[in-house]
Amino acid sequence: MDWLIQRITGERCFLKRTREQVIWDFVQSWLRKAEGDLRASEHLLTLKQEDYFASAFHAHQAAEKFLKAFLVRHQIPFRKTHDIQQILQLASRVDLSIKEELAPAATLTPFGVEFRYPGEEIADIETARQALEQSKIVQSSIVKRLQEYLAQGRPSKPARR
Repeated sequence: MDWLIQRITGERCFLKRTREQVIWDFVQSWLRKAEGDLRASEHLLTLKQEDYFASAFHAHQAAEKFLKAFLVRHQIPFRKTHDIQQILQLASRVDLSIKEELAPAATLTPFGVEFRYPGEEIADIETARQALEQSKIVQSSIVKRLQEYLAQGRPSKPARR
């Protein structure tokens, strides 16, 4: 990106972020998106519906994004997937206890995959509540694991020489 700005403006760009800042910014983006999905799931539970799939879907999405924030923080590459168990497997490279602790969250995977399409069973309100609860457990676990990192704040740029 730096080279593109320099090419367009003819000037050198000094707004470049450090690697640590890029990581921080992406972790924050994943966490914000996850929080938004969690709020959407909660809100959709308050509506009277025949099928609470959308609430369960957003619960899945929140859990997935919280876990991906953890992967980004630890620079663990991941491919595009909605499979919570696969994401937990990757996360266990850094924290062996995470896979066992959050194993029940793998029950959310169908809401991000199969339930998205017509013909699958509907999600009743109790199923959606359970999905939301699992998502909140993931949130709590991940935020706890990231707490020290987040408390340090965004890394500052090193002094220019």
